[in-house]
Amino acid sequence: MAEGIWEVRTTYGPVAGRVADGTGVFRGIPYAAPPVGPHRFGPPVPPEPWHDTLAADAFGPTPPRSTAGLFDVEASGEPVPGDGWLTVNVWAPRERSGPLPVMVWIHGGAFLRGSSAGTLYDGSAFARDGVVLVSLNYRLGVEGFGYIQGAPAPANRGLLDQLFALQWVRDNIAGFGGDPGNVTVFGESAGAMSILALLSTGTDLFHKAIVQSGSASLGQSVDDARLITAAVAEELGIDAGFDGFRTVDPGAVIEAQQRVHQLVVDTADAGRFGATTIASCGMSFLPVVDGDLLAQAPIDAIRSGAGSHVTLLLGTNTEEHRFFVAPYPGLIGVGAEAFKARLAQYGVPGHAYDAYAAADEKPYTRDTPAQVFAAVMTDRIFRIPSYRVAEARSAAAPTFVYEFGWRSPATISTELPLGAAHIVEIPFVWDNLGTPGADGFIGTEPPAELARTMHGRWVEFARTGAPEGWPAYGPDRAVLAFAKHDTPGSEVVHDPRSGERWLWEGVEFLPGLA
Repeated sequence: MAEGIWEVRTTYGPVAGRVADGTGVFRGIPYAAPPVGPHRFGPPVPPEPWHDTLAADAFGPTPPRSTAGLFDVEASGEPVPGDGWLTVNVWAPRERSGPLPVMVWIHGGAFLRGSSAGTLYDGSAFARDGVVLVSLNYRLGVEGFGYIQGAPAPANRGLLDQLFALQWVRDNIAGFGGDPGNVTVFGESAGAMSILALLSTGTDLFHKAIVQSGSASLGQSVDDARLITAAVAEELGIDAGFDGFRTVDPGAVIEAQQRVHQLVVDTADAGRFGATTIASCGMSFLPVVDGDLLAQAPIDAIRSGAGSHVTLLLGTNTEEHRFFVAPYPGLIGVGAEAFKARLAQYGVPGHAYDAYAAADEKPYTRDTPAQVFAAVMTDRIFRIPSYRVAEARSAAAPTFVYEFGWRSPATISTELPLGAAHIVEIPFVWDNLGTPGADGFIGTEPPAELARTMHGRWVEFARTGAPEGWPAYGPDRAVLAFAKHDTPGSEVVHDPRSGERWLWEGVEFLPGLA
């Protein structure tokens, strides 16, 4: 059937998607009950079953979120009203010869923003290439990651949502042509960090994972998570526990949590917001090491062998932190000493700034203090933590590492181009270069060949777990570089920028978080 309606019976009831150009698309399928009323601040629970066929032809309501983030609407779409936030979307080839690999996308957004309802996350290219693609929504901000004393699920509700959605995939994906025994989760930024947190629990709900710009060296202690919740409660004028928050409309919390988030970013005040919050670098709501779902920081659990049954692909972009510098004119003119003080707040060695300034590597220029700061923070937040995950598990489980080096010419409010910044790789992975709004961060002439290459590698990994010509990470520190030095194609390099990597030896990113 090339066109028409495709009906599938799921655990909770029948759903009908639309078929066009050989791809079936199902949007807004509930995987859990609306997390409001008696279910608010609790673990996800099954939705009420339905008997009539559900028309799965529109994205479901999106969790309450701010849209203040750069490119938030372009990536994640406009907010969809309603309270049935916990839904999945499926793209699947209508005609197939056997069970297909499944890929499940977990979106980013600093645990505060984002949704699966954006056109950037249209899964048609994956379905075209023989993959069943699933995307999901999960609770954000206070609803998903605030520590709510006395609540049915005090912490990590967003992670519990993700696990519940993966159970739905396990139980239902065969009806869409997917293989429940070959599930790959993939995500970017907070989505990637979520995956590493899930990996650290030892769950068996996925078999392979792709981590784009993530870190396992993050998390909050319970005490520090309470500080963030208390700050939001103060903004709202309520008690910081369950009795206070459950009386406030979810939509009313958004502005308060955004103000607190901005204070965390602007001040990096460990005294007010907690050492583990600040050590996690610019995020206010985080996975909480609560002794329940997360017994220890994800990196420590991975070092102990958690998740070694999962084949992992992970990597970063060469200039990640430009995304957090380029849009802000107030940062461009800041001097070296001010940036050094800022780096010290994040536990960066005192000699790092000068060492990075002296190691300028064309075309990834570092000839202004802002560019040097962005280079150091790229390694502090993304590259070095990714290497540490690879080092922790490479002897026990297949682990593949990449670096994305294509430099976007897009300039956002300052004279500093984005370059190979955070999120720039996403349209290439999804082979969605023409998505409306994407030209704002990848320019008007992005290389289509690079998108075909990178997207193809992700599909190959999901299918086989053993990408051809891509050596696993080991003692020689093999990294597959996409568009290295801004040139087309990919190549294997060994121990890139080793001199800078050595600067971080012995530096602990989350000291004291057991």
